[in-house]
Amino acid sequence: MKLSTFDIHGSRHIGALVDEHTISVFEPSHSPYFADMLALIDGGADALEHARQLARRPVRTVDLAQARLLAPLPRPRQMRDCYSFEQHAKQARTKRHLFGVQGFPTDPDKVELPAIWYERPLYYKCNVHSVAGHDAVVQWPRYADTLDYELEFAMVTGVAGKNIARQDASRHIFGYCIYNDFSARDEQYREMAGGLGPAKSKDFDTGNVLGPWLVTADEIPDPYGMRMRAWVNGELWSEGSSSTMYHRFDSILHHVSSDETILPGEVFGSGTVGNGCGLELGRFLADGDIVELEVEGLGRLRNRVHRPAP
Repeated sequence: MKLSTFDIHGSRHIGALVDEHTISVFEPSHSPYFADMLALIDGGADALEHARQLARRPVRTVDLAQARLLAPLPRPRQMRDCYSFEQHAKQARTKRHLFGVQGFPTDPDKVELPAIWYERPLYYKCNVHSVAGHDAVVQWPRYADTLDYELEFAMVTGVAGKNIARQDASRHIFGYCIYNDFSARDEQYREMAGGLGPAKSKDFDTGNVLGPWLVTADEIPDPYGMRMRAWVNGELWSEGSSSTMYHRFDSILHHVSSDETILPGEVFGSGTVGNGCGLELGRFLADGDIVELEVEGLGRLRNRVHRPAP
């Protein structure tokens, strides 16, 4: 199923896409599972089966054109973004000179990543209060001059776990969605010179965009065979594939859950696919740009960026 959180006539609902024009509305009166997306995830297999029945035989539908899509999971219980694509990790390091950081090669073939990058999936925790959805206007932070998109997809957990074995990871996965990790690049290089981060380069309102759907795991039999693309104002900027993900979600769940309980409704970003951001291409966003990310099977996520007056 392609699950959605949406607003219709000022009221928030969840539901599932019936066809390309219609959403089946899941009413809380049908079940307490349908209060919001977290309640549906918490409901487990019974809730998911009830949702499938309503998607097949809707009680109430709305036209997709009349619904304002929100992030499918507007307030994740936790949110982490990983650093899992080797090509991106290498190419991003060759562009640090654009922000006055010297001493790094400008040829990706000459970049040597630290051993720890290969040994374990690295990640940072995101601001769960700054999540936005499809067609939301992304507000350019006033403290930054350089804004960038990042072409990613995300996994959402459905079952709690601790010390999760790699071979058991799939049973903890509820579904997947597209993730645009908007980044203030100049601020990123300023703050990370201090040895920590990223922080304010990622933590600004509307900076974490998820959507347009939360696609249940059964509809994505191979999450590591998906084509990934990004357009800016209709021009194709980025192309990549989830097949190039070095640390996959089984390894990520295994590592993160080490002596730490993972709850249902947590979001794990894949990290940026190679060539999946303006930084790697040496070009950045401007006020009013429309960014569209597409991941095969997960839909197409669109946002416009707005830079306020100083």
